[in-house]
Amino acid sequence: MKSLISHIVTAVTGTDASILAAKYAIVLAKQYHCKLTAVYVVDTATIRQLTLSKIFIQEEAAEYEKSLETNGNRYLAFVDELAHAKGVKIDKIIRKGAIFTEVLHVADEKKADLILLGGWEKDTKTRDIIGHSHREIMANAKCSVVLVKEPNIDQIYKHA
Repeated sequence: MKSLISHIVTAVTGTDASILAAKYAIVLAKQYHCKLTAVYVVDTATIRQLTLSKIFIQEEAAEYEKSLETNGNRYLAFVDELAHAKGVKIDKIIRKGAIFTEVLHVADEKKADLILLGGWEKDTKTRDIIGHSHREIMANAKCSVVLVKEPNIDQIYKHA
């Protein structure tokens, strides 16, 4: 019989909530001996909208995209350190495009049976973009999606 969970994809956005979701994913991967993929998406779709709306000029857009990519690599390296500390191997992927589209593509490519997302953010600007992406992922995923809101995940992670 196939295990209920064999591959987890977690979306890393750099928010506290996404880091908590990554910790949750690491604990699950360790407990259930499953594969784990962390994906960070450089949101070029939003950058393109801001450029078309004349909020960004081309140079600013390119600079912002580069900054997001640098941040993404840093966040993925941090999640990798967290996983390594618990003896969990993690596949790190950075993509460019719309957040929800790329997370769903990675989940399909990896044949994931679970996508983990961080809970809602208190910061409204971040919450709006991420909230929209979360809704799209939940509506369109071909596998189960869990919105992580575990208040004690730091303690659980520490003892895993």
